[in-house]
Amino acid sequence: MTHVFYRNSRSTPPKAARGDGAYIYDDTGKQYLDGSGGAAVSCLGHSDPDVIAAVQTQVASLDFAHTGFFTSEPAEALAERLIAHAPKGLDKVYFVSGGSEAVETALKMARQYCVEIGEPQRTRFISRRQSYHGNTLGALAVGGNVWRKAQFAPLLAETSHIAPCYAYRGQEEGESLEAYGQRVANELEAELLRVGPETVIAFVAEPVVGATLGAVPAVPGYFKRIREICDRYGVLLILDEVMCGMGRTGTLFACDQDGVAPDILTIAKGLGAGYQPIGATLCSAQIHEAFVQGSGFFQHGHTYIGHPVACAAGHAVVTKLTEGGMVARAAQMGEKLDSALRDAFGNHPHIGDIRGRGMFRGLELVEDRASKAPFDPARGINKRVKAAAFEAGLICYPMGGTVDGQRGDHVLLAPPFILTEDQIGELIEKLGIAFDAALA
Repeated sequence: MTHVFYRNSRSTPPKAARGDGAYIYDDTGKQYLDGSGGAAVSCLGHSDPDVIAAVQTQVASLDFAHTGFFTSEPAEALAERLIAHAPKGLDKVYFVSGGSEAVETALKMARQYCVEIGEPQRTRFISRRQSYHGNTLGALAVGGNVWRKAQFAPLLAETSHIAPCYAYRGQEEGESLEAYGQRVANELEAELLRVGPETVIAFVAEPVVGATLGAVPAVPGYFKRIREICDRYGVLLILDEVMCGMGRTGTLFACDQDGVAPDILTIAKGLGAGYQPIGATLCSAQIHEAFVQGSGFFQHGHTYIGHPVACAAGHAVVTKLTEGGMVARAAQMGEKLDSALRDAFGNHPHIGDIRGRGMFRGLELVEDRASKAPFDPARGINKRVKAAAFEAGLICYPMGGTVDGQRGDHVLLAPPFILTEDQIGELIEKLGIAFDAALA
């Protein structure tokens, strides 16, 4: 009998025993190809000797130092390395323990910034429908996924939501990608004018939408228009790269491919690659200077922020991503994964769209390709795909509610950057088995 409170209280998951490269093994010895990196976490795979050595070395010298009293060399080194590669204007790094904490920190940082500069009337956030920004109450409130929020709605701050940049379902007949992007970006300006731009703190968005849409990138020009609108009305731009950042899309920061720099940016998951729980919120020098000139103190914090061992792991990971060439490998292998997916499933009668960037790919499942009609949610297609893939020895990330929070199914793939061509073949084969079983 177990005392662990599992995610699914009606079932007991198998016990993971060890990880090696792109695989996880349970306590019976069964091998699973980690085709989603857990939840886009394990970018370097399992048992990386360099990251393990960094963790062991650091924990042997300094296990913990509370940031109310100390900084640490791992935190200083990791912050310097991140800012050296960050989008232009980002200058400071606030370390946390995960993605939801990073987003919560970004929201509170943005709000306090408004107070520090004498604009306390700014109390609202705007984000997009079918987005996901985390499970803490603030992060959940700005997220736009209906079923994740439903039970907790009475506890959540009111947030405006505009349309996602989701060309597969939103682009109109005869409309170019660029025109579509401008049209949906302009919804931000319309919403600002509706609620009063002077009341809005920030616009929050994922450069490539992960869990709720399945690796949907913005179309060309979309984020440049968003940046223009934010600048016009004095609204901050917060980009959430918790899932899509740290090389996942083929560049260290996903927004580099959109040609924009945010005021605040959040990262996690691939920052620690699963070896330690760590996330971070990066902000511009302008935002930090407002705190310096104002109260001097950010009214926020958690016990384990800036943890020396987590930062040591993060530094080792980011070093491998940059100097070690793993981001470049993610771009290279991502193209091979995309080609393999299209070869195998491009004409599948129930795969409506294949999309993504780098090692971040999604497949949308539909009942009918021509009309793009989704399956009846009662069939639970995404759950059936997940179960069948797991049985076949593949970990992937299927989700439901793709279209509107209730209808639609997709599969998200986010394998380790170390994946080989043979393992891409294994992933494709096992995913095909799962589709055959789930759609029978």
